[in-house]
Amino acid sequence: QAAKSARTVVITGIPDGLLHNDVMTDILMIHFQMSKNNGGDVEEVMYPTVRKGVAYVTFEDQEVVESVLKKDEHRLEDKRLSRDYPLNVTRYCENVSSFII
Repeated sequence: QAAKSARTVVITGIPDGLLHNDVMTDILMIHFQMSKNNGGDVEEVMYPTVRKGVAYVTFEDQEVVESVLKKDEHRLEDKRLSRDYPLNVTRYCENVSSFII
């Protein structure tokens, strides 16, 4: 199994303060498990983090990271949200000091 950092993506653009954090964590988990979002088995969703509107999603397999990153557009959709929100998904890199896992 690849190192955790290699299996993790950084999600930005999460609407902050609209829903309870545990509800938003569930919505993110569901989004990144769906095949229509190029998702797969999620090991962990870390939300909230020290930065507003930012989450870390760790997948079971590194291949899922690659497929999630290939998807042109991620839109967070759920009946509990009044609209959909575009998400920015980037590779987690240990060298980026502003992101702390």
